[in-house]
Amino acid sequence: MIEKRKTKEIHVGKVMIGGKNPPVVQSMTKTDTRDKKATIQQIHELEELGCEIIRVAVLDQDASKAIKEISKAINIPLIADIHFDPRLAIESIKAGAKGIRINPGNIGGISSLKKIVEVAKAEDSAIRIGVNSGSVEKELLKKYGGPVPDAMVESALNFVKVLEDLDFTNFKISLKSSNVLDTIEAYERISQLTDYPLHIGITETGTLIPGTVKSSIGLGILLMKGIGDTIRVSLCSKPHHEVIVAYEILKALKIRKKGPEIIACPTCGRCEINLMELAEKVEASISHLELPIKVAVMGCVVNGPGEAKEADIGIAGGRGVGIIFKKGRLLRKVKEEDLLKEFLQEIMSMKAQFQGNTGREQK
Repeated sequence: MIEKRKTKEIHVGKVMIGGKNPPVVQSMTKTDTRDKKATIQQIHELEELGCEIIRVAVLDQDASKAIKEISKAINIPLIADIHFDPRLAIESIKAGAKGIRINPGNIGGISSLKKIVEVAKAEDSAIRIGVNSGSVEKELLKKYGGPVPDAMVESALNFVKVLEDLDFTNFKISLKSSNVLDTIEAYERISQLTDYPLHIGITETGTLIPGTVKSSIGLGILLMKGIGDTIRVSLCSKPHHEVIVAYEILKALKIRKKGPEIIACPTCGRCEINLMELAEKVEASISHLELPIKVAVMGCVVNGPGEAKEADIGIAGGRGVGIIFKKGRLLRKVKEEDLLKEFLQEIMSMKAQFQGNTGREQK
């Protein structure tokens, strides 16, 4: 059992972060925020996958004004991502953003920050001190010889002191780099120096496969150490992949359960069906379900139930026929062409039973 680091509890809208709360899954839209319709649609799609906080890029006043309509049309708190122009932070908060992300290296100094904090206090909005290795202050780069972990930590802590001096504590911190080891080191160090909640992520990780690998390694190591109050998997890919990968990381570490856990054998010469296609169809059909079960998709009728006996339910295919099994025990044999349909029907029956039991427990 992973023991989570003790942190202060803050809030972004109605979402509680830190304290005893499990890590919150965030993502960021990839639409032009000024295109309100497209942005709202993308957020709704991410909500269905379990995204709990959404961030949007605010590059000008038109984008900050769009937040008013967007925030009213969605069900999760919206965070405005601000660089260079403190006025956009103020306008975004007033338009309905429940939080803002600002970077100490490019927000314009203490006088600008004071104005932002005044509005954040008045509107009960949160702030993320978002340090990126690519935009650490010049004096710190000179002091440390580059954007090393110590430079990132000092940048964040300087900002922490300013916010505390302004009597503002509803904030979290991030220290992101595209270098996985530097990111881990930076978070480890700051976790020993402050108890404010930490938003963890590896930035600029690349496309789906390398980005998933880097994020899984970096976030997995930090989470195993109890570090991380919110997470975002940053991928140069479709935004729904970010949410899916985030929950898979949390599920693998048994920190949070979101939907079914799907396991599948890698296939070998014994496989006589198109297992990859079958597994993809199963995943697409059930990944959205609020059903905390382990589902196995196996390619060998002989070994499948034995290798996946810990699964709550599974299928194993063969030439012309497959089997459905529960906890390693044969449930029934099914014609290959009916295997997917009957398997999904069985899972839906389990869902109905689960919802019935949950409803009785709540009563």
